[in-house]
Amino acid sequence: MSDPLDDPAGRVPSVTFPDSDPAVPESAGPADAVKEKKKPALPFWLELPLLILAALLIAVVIKTFFFQAFWIPSSSMEDTLQINDRVMVNKLAYRFGDLHRGHVVVFDDPRGEETPQETVAEAARRNILEAIGLSVPRSEFIKRVIGLPGERVEIIDNQVIIDGVAIDEPYLKVGSVMPDFGPIIVPPGEMFVMGDNRNASQDSRYFGAVPTDTIVGRAFVIMWPVAHWTML
Repeated sequence: MSDPLDDPAGRVPSVTFPDSDPAVPESAGPADAVKEKKKPALPFWLELPLLILAALLIAVVIKTFFFQAFWIPSSSMEDTLQINDRVMVNKLAYRFGDLHRGHVVVFDDPRGEETPQETVAEAARRNILEAIGLSVPRSEFIKRVIGLPGERVEIIDNQVIIDGVAIDEPYLKVGSVMPDFGPIIVPPGEMFVMGDNRNASQDSRYFGAVPTDTIVGRAFVIMWPVAHWTML
């Protein structure tokens, strides 16, 4: 019996293939498939509050772990920082770097005063306002580092003396007057801080040296108002 594919004339029988897959209707094109996958967009009135909420949550996370805007509430750092200036504080500065004299730092209130209790809603509101620099942190100070651990600090004739050497302080507010003070030795793990406006600063001359582990972060730039913008 001969094979039906063997043709004495050397011809190969033709094979007919279907024009389309019978499982897919001819009317269904690529554009239709994309349309089927698309979900209807949220209306603007619903999308806007969700975006605002997401932005606020991101701001709080950034404020808690990375950077924080700090509102200057007093004149203790004039003329470097004016009342109502906003500075940006780097909370990771001393995890990856060392503390140096002259740094402007934010730290927890060293006076040990109890802060008033607040509800969850009040705490959330405060954190959001602090994150965007519209509220003063309720228990934090901002000062300049003057004395480092182990250093001998004293004030003589309106001049700060560190380990027997007078330091240069070009940032001082003009007209600052400092009564004689000390000497004291800064304990290990602590720092001696003062405001640039020595006539109106409650600082280590009053509450003593501050533990370095209470530092919130280093203020590194004035970000508002724009006219005051500068690195610290």
